[in-house]
Amino acid sequence: MTEFWLISAPGEKTCQQTWDKLMTATTRANNLSTNNKFNIPDLKVGTLDVLVGLSDELAKLDAFVESVVKKVAQYMADVLEDSRDKVQENLLANGVDLLTYVTRFQWDMAKYPIKQSLKNISEIVSKAISQIDNDLKARASAYNNLKGNLQNLERKNAGSLLTRSLADIVKKEDFVLDSEYLITMLVVVPKTNYADWQRTYETLSEMVVPRSTNLLFEDQESGLFSVTLFRKAIDDFRLKARENKFMLRDFQYNEEELKADKEEMTRLSTDKKKQFGPLVRWLKVNFSEAFIAWIHIKALRVFVESVLRYGLPVNFQAMLLQPNKKNMKKLREVLNDLYKHLDSSAAAIIDQTTMDIPGLNLSQQEYYPYVYYKIDCNLLDFK
Repeated sequence: MTEFWLISAPGEKTCQQTWDKLMTATTRANNLSTNNKFNIPDLKVGTLDVLVGLSDELAKLDAFVESVVKKVAQYMADVLEDSRDKVQENLLANGVDLLTYVTRFQWDMAKYPIKQSLKNISEIVSKAISQIDNDLKARASAYNNLKGNLQNLERKNAGSLLTRSLADIVKKEDFVLDSEYLITMLVVVPKTNYADWQRTYETLSEMVVPRSTNLLFEDQESGLFSVTLFRKAIDDFRLKARENKFMLRDFQYNEEELKADKEEMTRLSTDKKKQFGPLVRWLKVNFSEAFIAWIHIKALRVFVESVLRYGLPVNFQAMLLQPNKKNMKKLREVLNDLYKHLDSSAAAIIDQTTMDIPGLNLSQQEYYPYVYYKIDCNLLDFK
């Protein structure tokens, strides 16, 4: 289960009592969730007006940062073009897996100094994540272009014999070159018609050089044959060949062009390999940065919302619950019973949603008597 519920409740006589109550209700009695304290430092509260405004801004910032975290993770999966485990082992936060990072969260004082105002801290995050988002677009665009060009060339080298590149197939000695009268043609013959070809090619038109055919290459369906004839017979030969299900390939042997094709393929392949390592490293570093920023935004939201709901002085316990998948509904009910005294209107909303009143759709709002935010660490959408 990669879903966490980050909640907070006001401190009773002490915050430890709040924690003990939660543990008794959710784990000691019935194993509904695995819980960890979520440590938020003493942040600067500021004025009520600022907190109210910040609450909305942080909601938007949370959504934006989450979207960037997911983009970086998904692009990592695209670049690695590999199995899920390869991707997961590269998606780390501060060198540890995501579940470990979240459950043992420690505020990063160096990145987000708590002497700064809450607004400043949120702006530091916003600026850093916007930069990652812009860099990702630029890097992804460059790498995707390269990859696309390489795939197009590979497709050209892997299609049917009627369309694929012949750079790796034909050699100079397969052709009569620089002759005023003679020309070597290439013909694609279905495998089932090899015998017909050998029997008839010399008589398909006048002026075909006897015994001049050679099989140069074959794939699963057909073979590529060369045949030499007089230039003036090309049109007649093409017509008769088609009637017999032999297809002529329009192809002029040009050493320079073939060499350029091969070199382009090598260049793109080398470029892709060169860019791959640095790109994966960049993705790892910036995924970690973005994920860490995202969890700090969650911490900020819990702090702001707890102060707005529970008042001053700051006295609340933030707690991270990892619900047991089978017992999620039961866990909600237990939390509701535990905290409904905090906000009777929220308790009423919950009662209505459990009753399913037709036309009243409040379940989408996810408002509870306690402060609640979801953290879903399953960031990959595998097709």
